[in-house]
Amino acid sequence: MLIDQQEQLLKILQEKKLLVADQVADIKLKVAAAKTELPDFLLNNKLVNEEQLTEAKAVLYNLPYFAYTDEVIPKEVLNFLPEEIARTYNIVCLAKENKTLKIGLVEPNLKAMEAVNFLALDEKLNVQYYLLSASSWQKIFKQYQKIEEEISSALEIKAKEDSDDVVAIKSEDAAMVDEEDINSAPVSRIVSVIIRHAVEARASDIHIEPYDKESRVRYRIDGILHTSLTLPKSIHNAIIARIKVMSKLKLDETRVPQDGRVRLLVNGRAVDFRISTLPLANHEKVVMRILDTAKGAPALSDLGFNSNSLRAINAAIKKTSGIILVTGPTGSGKTTTLYSLLNILNQEGVNISTLEDPIEYEIKGVNQSQVRPKVGFTFANGLRSLLRQDPNIIMVGEIRDEETAELSIHASLTGHLVISTLHTNDALGAVFRLLDMKIERFLLASTLKTVVAQRLARRLCDKCRQVVTLPESELAAMSAALKDVPAHILKTELPDLQDLNNLSNYTFYRSVGCSHCENTGFTGRVAISEVIDINDQLKEMINRGDKNLNIDAVKASQDFISINQDGIIKVLKGITTMEEILRVIES
Repeated sequence: MLIDQQEQLLKILQEKKLLVADQVADIKLKVAAAKTELPDFLLNNKLVNEEQLTEAKAVLYNLPYFAYTDEVIPKEVLNFLPEEIARTYNIVCLAKENKTLKIGLVEPNLKAMEAVNFLALDEKLNVQYYLLSASSWQKIFKQYQKIEEEISSALEIKAKEDSDDVVAIKSEDAAMVDEEDINSAPVSRIVSVIIRHAVEARASDIHIEPYDKESRVRYRIDGILHTSLTLPKSIHNAIIARIKVMSKLKLDETRVPQDGRVRLLVNGRAVDFRISTLPLANHEKVVMRILDTAKGAPALSDLGFNSNSLRAINAAIKKTSGIILVTGPTGSGKTTTLYSLLNILNQEGVNISTLEDPIEYEIKGVNQSQVRPKVGFTFANGLRSLLRQDPNIIMVGEIRDEETAELSIHASLTGHLVISTLHTNDALGAVFRLLDMKIERFLLASTLKTVVAQRLARRLCDKCRQVVTLPESELAAMSAALKDVPAHILKTELPDLQDLNNLSNYTFYRSVGCSHCENTGFTGRVAISEVIDINDQLKEMINRGDKNLNIDAVKASQDFISINQDGIIKVLKGITTMEEILRVIES
């Protein structure tokens, strides 16, 4: 974006009261220093959201703004623009009516407009251009084809290529794969489509699994695995081999697990993948972990923490030394919470260093290191080196062993703020887990500041959720569970609550499923949490090994909401369902 355009865009955002004069001056300096594009800077720093930015850019480019509301574009309208043109230029056809063609653009592009004008000329159509956000374009573009349709043509080509081939005899130790198969256009296209659809669906993992007569592709979306595609068994080995080649794994090694990495360009942006192969009785399975490092970590306030948790967390990160822990099972969003904390702590006057496995988000201004145990670069060894790097804040991806726990404790004792994760079911469990790791009681009491325990519950899709009446017994159980929540917290979280013993005036929902949520009934996830501040009373109990150190002692020492109570409050708010809360807590 040209300097003049940046100035105009900032002025427009000011006029829309999205920025103030003091912010604008600061933004100009930071954009110049970072040598980054203004729109990227505004989005990465959460100064405006994508739709607000697009609306302002529409004013800048003198184009009408198109606010997409998830409607389905008729196939005949969508297909007016060939899929390849839509993909190449980030454009889509929005409507075709009364000899007028409405075209959505992510950015004004002369070549795109020339292509559209050429197509419109044949039907003597007038063209109106609109500016729409990249996210809106992505949603509309997904309507072109379903994954099965995209792959079917590639399978037909592959079948034709194979028709004259001699069938290879299966080896006991290795699956036979023709070298031409690995790099053939149909196989490459199939792998590319599987990966692209996974990224577009916001999947965290891709599972490619062999069965007797087929190969199954599943995506993990919002913590749940969904079958996306079934492929002929004959293509499975070629797909696995193609992924191995991409991630530089040994092609002929099928007897032992392998781990690899690859960075791919997906829809114009770099996405990292962590590859894991596993030998099964009938060929290999591959799991691809998607690490979209460029998209940035969400703001802490956007994760769904309740007001009490946010207050405690914000107080904890103002401390200059000690340990803050985020706990929960695998897939509970612990690392994302750490990144959100780093975004707040990332200031000019501090040195932040991290040890991660893997690096899931890239944060400008933070020194991020990827541990590599195979070459001796472990969390423990890395932590020793970090202490010689003059850090103020250290993030350790996970405390996995006694050595890392001990080094983290000693780092916090020497004036560093250490934030990390631990696998425990609840916040208080972190205390006992560290004691099990041979941490001395007096050291633990003096260094542990705050523990956050969390889970991720799926959010109901607001396009298709349906009102449901809950039985009286369930309402009574919810009321009983909230009895000991401090009154002022209930008032903040549920301002309309009049009588805790009568929840019948609340509206409850069930999941249904629609095209907007890929028929899952849910879109995105929200944190349910509990936070314990290790205050003087709890420190004393830890130090003397008090057997009465339990959740009742925590409640007696501070305002406290349990994970279960936080989940019930989110059900009362219409964010999720009681079934979903029970699912994630029991897991």
